Amino acid sequence: MIEILETGPFNTVQDLGRPGYRDIGVSASGAMDSLAVRIGNSLVGNDEAAAALEIQTFPFRLQFTERTGFAVTGTDGKPFLDGIELPSWCAFTAEAGQTLELRQPPKLARAYVCVAGGVDVPSVMGSRSTSLRGGFGGYGGRPLEKGDTIAVGAASAHTPLPASGLAVVEPSVALQDVFPASSDGSLLVRALPAGEEGLFAENGKAFWGQTWRISSRSDRTGYRLSGGAIVPAQTVEMRSHGVVPGVIQVPPGGEPIVQMSDANTAGGYPKIAGVIEGDLWRLGQARIGSRVQFVRSSHAEARAVEKALERYITDLRQTIPMVKRALSAMRGA
Repeated sequence: MIEILETGPFNTVQDLGRPGYRDIGVSASGAMDSLAVRIGNSLVGNDEAAAALEIQTFPFRLQFTERTGFAVTGTDGKPFLDGIELPSWCAFTAEAGQTLELRQPPKLARAYVCVAGGVDVPSVMGSRSTSLRGGFGGYGGRPLEKGDTIAVGAASAHTPLPASGLAVVEPSVALQDVFPASSDGSLLVRALPAGEEGLFAENGKAFWGQTWRISSRSDRTGYRLSGGAIVPAQTVEMRSHGVVPGVIQVPPGGEPIVQMSDANTAGGYPKIAGVIEGDLWRLGQARIGSRVQFVRSSHAEARAVEKALERYITDLRQTIPMVKRALSAMRGA
């Protein structure tokens, strides 16, 4: 079990989501940074889709009530175990009674706490993710609160974690050649032109050419972007159509909305672009007020990015058990 000692609004239980129910109006939900969850679960020996804690308001503190393997990923900050600073993207073993504290990350938006055995809350429609809008999934369909006690699943039999911890090279470093970098500090996000891009004519160029700012009206459902308004060259009445995370719609006010993990299942605003899936986790780590610029991509590039991410994850899942066994053998020698 783990007990929540201190938390803020909108910290929830999330896994990789519940796809397959959009036709009945159920959003997939899931982690905003799914890559961080996959890596954290790999570090502690879980299936990569095991549920974790998504922390986006800080400070956050929890107490382990029993000996538990854990990893903190996603963040560019450092977690503290009983006040001792530890590296992130690293798995450790906490003893019963120890307290884990997460403070506001320097630049990124979210941190993930993965525990060996996974966060054990009821599965709803094949997922343990919290749907805040639907009020189901996760821990009672709501954000975490002080005093909540959360069960941890039984850890699968695997080689114990080394006492010094077990770290991985975080994806922003390991895959730095895969992701574009900006010279002015803005986040470059690749996107594909969408179905209604042609409706915007010259205004469409303004979408790709300017730097947008993530508005304070943003949340897990969607990021609202502030900048020079873009409007269609002609007014077109559109029927509602299905949308998924990454779709960028333009409402009448002209400031785009990027659908995120709790994306609406349908909408009638014209679509100007769609973020490639391999860049969604990076956008999910962008904080309110961050500057974002969209880079026109291609299907071939999007597929290449996905393949690079899968190679990285596959390598981790193959290498981590080997390293654990090697360290265990060294200790026994």
